[in-house]
This record gives sequence, structure tokens and C-alpha cells, in this order.
Amino acid sequence: MKVIESENLTKRFGQFTAVDNISFAVEKGEIFGFLGANGAGKTTAMRMLCGLSKPTSGKGTVSGFDIEKQSEEVKKNIGYMSQKFALYEDLKVWENLRLYGGIYGIEKKAIGPKIDALLHQLGFESEKNTMVKSLPLGWKQKLAFSAAIFHEPKIVFLDEPTGGVDPAARRQFWELIYDASDRGITVFVTTHYMDEAEYCNRVSIMVDGRIEALDSPKNLKKQFEAENMDHVFHQLARRAKRN
Repeated sequence: MKVIESENLTKRFGQFTAVDNISFAVEKGEIFGFLGANGAGKTTAMRMLCGLSKPTSGKGTVSGFDIEKQSEEVKKNIGYMSQKFALYEDLKVWENLRLYGGIYGIEKKAIGPKIDALLHQLGFESEKNTMVKSLPLGWKQKLAFSAAIFHEPKIVFLDEPTGGVDPAARRQFWELIYDASDRGITVFVTTHYMDEAEYCNRVSIMVDGRIEALDSPKNLKKQFEAENMDHVFHQLARRAKRN
């Protein structure tokens, strides 16, 4: 079952084409890596898929909703997490989760039990009343991801979520991603870490606004005769003409 579909999706800013006729589909429960160097167009593409920016041409659907005509429905059915984590530093851990529960429209009586269950799952019970600004970076990251999927969305978009986090914390974060995928949540993730690309079911690589490669990491390494995804990425990135 396809939960994300893009057909010739294009975004221009004046004479500059940021996203150039990209077409792809993502299956339910898939971990889909969306890679590209800075300026390749991946963040612009993600913003269109999240209903935050209207395409210049082409079309797309997310969770069955048209990204241009039904952008508000798209937003209700997705979760989103950026590198900045989007947590409120001056609120306690449980207060952040309660806030997100309200934003996502979870029934008021259900929010408390969901918070308790989540804190138990994360091993955060002792930090329930801790101010978020006092948490280590890796803990903030896990909390932000959990807040993004607190309402059990069909799809979660992760925009470079592990930037600046140590390798051990990144591995723990990916365990949360796998758990979400096992529950049927589709994970659409951008990352600068090519070792993380190896964890995805499939990977697309953008160059100058276009998707230049799309397949499983195993198949891409075979196609480009590369030892790892870092070598695949650099072979493609060298084709870039724009800064």
C-alpha cells in the first residue's frame, strides 16, 4: 500500500528550480531515506510533501490526501521532527507530551495514560518532572521523536533528526525508528550520516533537484560498485553543477 506518491513534483523560485520533476512512491511501514547534499532540494521537497509549501507543478499525495488541495488533512495525518527537536525547553517532560497530545487532538482523558505508558517505554519515569532544557541531547532527541508520533500518525517525517548526536545515541534513536516501522508507521528520513542510509529499506539520492538514484542500499552499492553508501553518495554528489 502506497502512503506517499509523488508525480513530476516541481518547485521553482523565480528562475531557480529547487525540485525538478521528481517521481517516487513509499510503501506503508517502509523506512525511506531521502538523501542529498546541502542545496540538492530535499528539504524543499519534504516541505511540499508535508503540506507546508505548494508545488509549482506536478502532484503528490500523502496518506491519500492531495498535498496541494488537502494540505490541512495531510498535516493531521503526519508527524514531523526536525534537527531542532521542536521541544519546549522551559516545560517539563510530561508537560511537553501533554501539549503535543492536545495539539494532535488526542482525547483529554486518554493523554495521561498515554504519557505514563510512553515514559515507561522510554525509561523516563524518573524524568517525568524534569525540565526539558536539563536533559542530555540524546534524551531530548528520543523525547522529540516520541512526541512526533504520540498521536500514532500514519507517516512521520524526520529532517536530519540525529545531527550532532553521538553514535551510541544515534543507534538508540534508530531502535525507536524500527519500532515505529514495526507498528506500521512509515518513516521518511533525511540524514547526512551515510551509515544511517544503510538502515533504510530504500534510499533516494537527490542531485541538483532531481532524484538520480533510488533503490535499496544493497542494490545501490552493487549498481555503483561501492563498498558502502558513503561511496555511492559521493559518486553521485560529484555530478552536481549548482552550489
